[in-house]
Amino acid sequence: MSKLKTKPFDPANYLDSEATIAAYLEAAAEGGDAAHFASALGDVARARNMSAIARETGLTRQGLSKALAADGNPSLSTAMRVLSCLGLEISVRPSKTAAIRRKRAAVG
Repeated sequence: MSKLKTKPFDPANYLDSEATIAAYLEAAAEGGDAAHFASALGDVARARNMSAIARETGLTRQGLSKALAADGNPSLSTAMRVLSCLGLEISVRPSKTAAIRRKRAAVG
């Protein structure tokens, strides 16, 4: 019997369009977990050339990789600079749970 070799899944291999990247980051942000969003932003940065993004943001590649790792904690400024380099921006809207709470408050 032959041994099946598998490779770890790397989302960066599938982030090949602006629409896919935006959907990926939006889904990561919906969970409200800053570490998960930072890691997802790191996946996107790797897909789009981490070294070039590091240069454009004024950070070292190592520093940017560390900040956008699963256990990293980038500043909001760093996250905003990376998003800008990627041609993305943050959009804020009321959460689904906030809408439900407002409806309940109006009824009760």
